[in-house]
Amino acid sequence: MALNPPVKRKQPAESKNQSSDSKHAAKRVKTSRARSILTQASEKALNKNGDLDVSTFIKAREYEIKALESSMGSSKKSSSTRAFQQVPKDLRRRTASHNVKKVPKRLRARAAKEMKDDNTPTVSSRRRNPTPHMRLRLETAKRLETLSKRIQAKREKAFNAKHNLRGPHVAEKASATLRPPRASKNVLASPEKQSSKYRRREVHKSWLPTHIWHAKRARMPEPKFPLWRFAIPLSPTAKAHRPTHRAGSSRGCVAWDTSYQSTILVRGMQASLLGSLRALGIDEIVLGGKKGSRWRRGTRIWSGWIRERDGEQSPITEVQIIWCAEDTKLHDGAPAQKHKEKRQFILRVHPSAFLQVWTEVLKVAKIQKPSPDVEDLRFQIGSIDITGPGSTEALVGILKPKLQAGAVPSEKIARLWSQLGALTNPSVLPASAVLGLNFHDPRLFHPPRTVKSTNTEYSEHDFLTMLASWSPDTAASPSAIFSHAARYAASRLPSQKAINRRKGAALPGSYPLPLSTDPSIPILLIASRAPSLNMQGTWSLLIPWKCVLPVWHSLMHYPISSGGEPRFGGLQEKRQILFEQGQAWFPGDFQGTRAGWQWEVMEREKRKKAWEKRPKSKRISWDAVELGDGRKGEVGKGWACDWERLFEGPPPQESELISQNDSSKPPPAPAPQAAPTSSIPCPTASELPKVPTLPPKPPLNISHVSSALLGTLTSVPSRGLASVRLTLLHRGTPTVCARIYGLPVDAALRKKWLSLLSSLRSSVSPQTKSPHSKTARIGDSAVPSHVSDLPSDTPAHIKRQALARALLNGPVSANAEEYPSCPAEEDLIGFVTTGNFDLGMGRSAALGNIAIAKALKQIDVSENKESEATGESTGNEGQSLLRGLKPEDRICVVRNAGQRVARLARWEFV
Repeated sequence: MALNPPVKRKQPAESKNQSSDSKHAAKRVKTSRARSILTQASEKALNKNGDLDVSTFIKAREYEIKALESSMGSSKKSSSTRAFQQVPKDLRRRTASHNVKKVPKRLRARAAKEMKDDNTPTVSSRRRNPTPHMRLRLETAKRLETLSKRIQAKREKAFNAKHNLRGPHVAEKASATLRPPRASKNVLASPEKQSSKYRRREVHKSWLPTHIWHAKRARMPEPKFPLWRFAIPLSPTAKAHRPTHRAGSSRGCVAWDTSYQSTILVRGMQASLLGSLRALGIDEIVLGGKKGSRWRRGTRIWSGWIRERDGEQSPITEVQIIWCAEDTKLHDGAPAQKHKEKRQFILRVHPSAFLQVWTEVLKVAKIQKPSPDVEDLRFQIGSIDITGPGSTEALVGILKPKLQAGAVPSEKIARLWSQLGALTNPSVLPASAVLGLNFHDPRLFHPPRTVKSTNTEYSEHDFLTMLASWSPDTAASPSAIFSHAARYAASRLPSQKAINRRKGAALPGSYPLPLSTDPSIPILLIASRAPSLNMQGTWSLLIPWKCVLPVWHSLMHYPISSGGEPRFGGLQEKRQILFEQGQAWFPGDFQGTRAGWQWEVMEREKRKKAWEKRPKSKRISWDAVELGDGRKGEVGKGWACDWERLFEGPPPQESELISQNDSSKPPPAPAPQAAPTSSIPCPTASELPKVPTLPPKPPLNISHVSSALLGTLTSVPSRGLASVRLTLLHRGTPTVCARIYGLPVDAALRKKWLSLLSSLRSSVSPQTKSPHSKTARIGDSAVPSHVSDLPSDTPAHIKRQALARALLNGPVSANAEEYPSCPAEEDLIGFVTTGNFDLGMGRSAALGNIAIAKALKQIDVSENKESEATGESTGNEGQSLLRGLKPEDRICVVRNAGQRVARLARWEFV
């Protein structure tokens, strides 16, 4: 028998019914034993006469020092964690305890020692004995590989015979004879067929270029419920709310694969193109004035709303239009006539409104003489968005410009691009700046290295001078992204094996040298500003579809100088960044459009199913919601932004009950009868038609009023909706479908809310005001109503006592009886579409839609009552409807669906 039998990996349990208390007790005993230190009495160091024996004393102290060291080691070992447990939580480490290669290199030696001491069975795929099932799979894979090689050889032989290719340079001749396919005009494009392995997964949807990368790291939509016919990542699997806020505002950067954004190319005579844009509702000042001169030259990008040409001319969506830069070369020694020159522009649109925009563009293009050509480039041009302080540094570090001999404009722009590495906010650049360059394959410079800081070589004065002059305005050249041949050539990148062979042949620690035969990647870089210069801008990259994945891989592995690597985000992170910047997200926050209404119908179906799925004892009973003043029952459907209820009023049965409960108020006027609106269920992937269809129109003639038209309105459509941003003045966090009320028309209830507003203003200190100047400026020196309501002959000391009492007590608590109740249904003006706690502002905020006519009607009613009381006239006749709004007119009340307590807020147009 062996003297030292092998130690078992896990000791058998003492008993099956061992309690948790005994386990904790055993752990405490183990810890105490590990931390106990053996000592020796000092009396042993003395001899019989009481004198100190130096040698014995030294040996005793040596024993105690060794005991202390051993106790420290055992204590550390008993409470220490394994090597694989020290890996950051965002890394996958399920199999790390069995394979040392799964942990970082700095921990592999420790992990191997721990596995050896613990007798952990290690796994190696090379030395593993295959099981019968695994052996069968390996043999099947080997046979399939042999079969595929035979089929590939037959295809190459047939191809060579067809093109009469012979000799050792067959591949070069084949590549030389291949021509780009003819571009299809005025026809919807179809995605390229995937390999047979993934073809069945893309029957009713399309994958993004980075789909497989995202599928391992992010939550994806259900296969039966794709978003706008794309498999779009929703959110990273790891917790990402606070890290996304930090990376997007203070340190690092966040990137998104936005290749789902649709791209339309329009090519033709410049006069025809301008006529098409004019028919889509673009202002004449932009098309022909000095304001849009840089945009028409192709050095800026224009963002704005377009509308339908016929009918009610309803707004469709916000689009981005980029002109191809003008060629400065002379034709035959004379300048070309601009009105007869052929030009082209790219129109980028959200996929939810693509088909509607595509139909309108084709309609306006056919009426032009000569009519321009329209191409669908959805699966030819992809895009990446990146924001954050490290966004510019990361892009400069992975994208290396590829210059052509004699291209002076490209050299100037390339020199400018290399100087932007130290930029920490794209908002500093000129508004909507565009840079077009050709870049090398980023796989040649992988893994990327951190860009060296140029602060010492490039002074701040020179940097500001460069921004002021901005050479791309005068040295711009046509971007190759507009060329069909250039996009096709860029999509034929060398294989990864060829790149690896070149890397292996290069010197250690150096990148392979670029060759003249390497295909160049045309990229169009767009720098967009945030609403405020204090917020981070965004870089948008337009890249050929098949080049998105190489750029994405290099971007995700770039080591940022401030630490870490770029984060990736999904659709929720995109909405979060826009929400923190105070911008609305299309289509969810624009419910007056077709795409926005379709999104609302889909979301309300999901919320309704989630509500029905909960047991009755744990879900909100909408009919039992207390609204105060004897009112009971939620206003409309609690899981929806019920615009039908807002415009049409309650059904006849409910209106009778309301009038019975509140007999003091006259019954409301009957609402006009409208056609019944049937709910549109969310179609599954099997129910989606093969040919895309237009989204349905919003019911009740609901339409969206863009922010550009709000300042010029003299008459508001009765069913017009506007997007607003809500800032809560005290506490509470609004959620989706929260109800937005104006200040009550009822005088008594209105006085209570104004009293609460004055107490909130008086209790706000300068340190707790909103960072937005408009919010902080309103009512800073307001006096509480407890003091202002006192008679004029009240003694001064009583006024001071009342003022001190009001300041010390603060605003009324929501649970107090004095807290005002929720306004009535007649005061309802809108709904919240996005609500959360804003990490940037440090307070709750929301985005929503309000009915402009109802909001202005309430303001007019309140002003008329005040003017009747004072005998003065409002004096707003003939002016813009929104120009005369006071800060107090933007005060509203927000109440979450299913709750009783309402909160004061302030709305501003987005």
